[in-house]
Amino acid sequence: MAKLDLNRVSMPRQDPKERAKNFSEVALGYDEEQAKYEANRCIQCPKRPCISGCPVTVDIPEFIKALREDDMPEAVRILKGKNALPGICGRVCPQESQCEEVCTLAKRGAPIAIGRLERYVADWERKNQPATEAQAPDTPKPTGKRVAIVGSGPAGLTAAADLAKMGHSVTIFEALHVGGGVLMYGIPEFRLPKEIVQAEVKYVESLGVELVLDAVIGKIDTVDELLSSGYDAVFLGTGAGLPMFMNIPGENLCGIYSANEFLTRTNLMKAYLFPIYDTPISAGKKVAVIGGGNVAMDSARCALRLGAEEVYIIYRRSEVEMPARREEVENAMEEGIIFKFLTNPVEFIGNEQGWVTSMKCIEMELGEPDDSGRRRPIPKEGSEYIIDVDTVVVALGTTPNPLIASTTDGLDTTRRGTVVADEETGKTNKDRVWAGGDIVTGAATVISAMGAGKRAAADIDKFLRSN
Repeated sequence: MAKLDLNRVSMPRQDPKERAKNFSEVALGYDEEQAKYEANRCIQCPKRPCISGCPVTVDIPEFIKALREDDMPEAVRILKGKNALPGICGRVCPQESQCEEVCTLAKRGAPIAIGRLERYVADWERKNQPATEAQAPDTPKPTGKRVAIVGSGPAGLTAAADLAKMGHSVTIFEALHVGGGVLMYGIPEFRLPKEIVQAEVKYVESLGVELVLDAVIGKIDTVDELLSSGYDAVFLGTGAGLPMFMNIPGENLCGIYSANEFLTRTNLMKAYLFPIYDTPISAGKKVAVIGGGNVAMDSARCALRLGAEEVYIIYRRSEVEMPARREEVENAMEEGIIFKFLTNPVEFIGNEQGWVTSMKCIEMELGEPDDSGRRRPIPKEGSEYIIDVDTVVVALGTTPNPLIASTTDGLDTTRRGTVVADEETGKTNKDRVWAGGDIVTGAATVISAMGAGKRAAADIDKFLRSN
């Protein structure tokens, strides 16, 4: 075994005081020297546990080996052989709890920075496109089969890319005016630049995939109509875009947003560039974001950049239980976001004009474990207090939009509104229909949705070739 180098290369970032005022990307990426140093730390261990830790099974040691041997086109080829969206995954996937968690060097507290190297390779490809054209996959022999993909988020894009590489004719139907789904409307520019998303959408299109925009399936056509109009299979990858609320007094006051609306107006509709883009948004001076996940962190950091003077994260559990990535929590804290843990809103208070002016909160304490194994938050009697706010963003999670389920006869769903599908294949109970990503699991990660899209594509291909 090679000598262990535990000096993991840090990611260069914008200074917190500067980045809190702009929407430019926070993480600046490795330069060539940093990428080579980090790649050379990989000991190329024979068991390669990192591959099994990757939901799309990228051959991680091989692309790292090609990188450090200066064969960048080969690194691109290996990476994109399994992952159609490496520039996205290298930025927003939780590698620390997946491939890096099982890296052999993780036992010594210094796993290889796989995500950062993935980002480096993807960014190199965009800057050196002619050098990688010869590495493009061979055009497959057409099978004559047609597949409809509903939704152009990470699950849909991945399924579409894999099916196109298998020789099938693929059409993606996207409800919005631009491809990318949650990658465009949900994740801020400072975490995932939209030019990166569009470059990877265009790559999927370059494989022969047709992208139809402004196409709301369930309105212009139903799933059954797609199946009867010449499509041999349908994959549902519409995500989970229906926001959840607290259902407490005052929640209908003006100035209270769902995170979906707040982030969509900010990211997709570029409210931060108003009036260049005609999307006004009331960001307020004192903003409270309710929730503890990545969406809450994104909302709080957007509010700060939109001009808020004070931004609170209100979370009813303890800091160690926050589901957000540690990196995003640290970034938010560095930028001046104020965290109030073990705190829960119980009422929103407004003025005579119907705008929120404050909220009543109660302190929580942790009791006995609940069904999830976590200690249940219990209100402290007599601990209510008021926080003055003029904007609230509710970031408590999402569920699938019911449009697909309500217009698709015979499609099984759960009480949460998610589509019932086999975990390994994505097959639903409805003939010739598969589903994957957040529409099946509820809100989860980009890479888990991609993994679902890849598994479903393999099963769809198997079905099409046997029929």
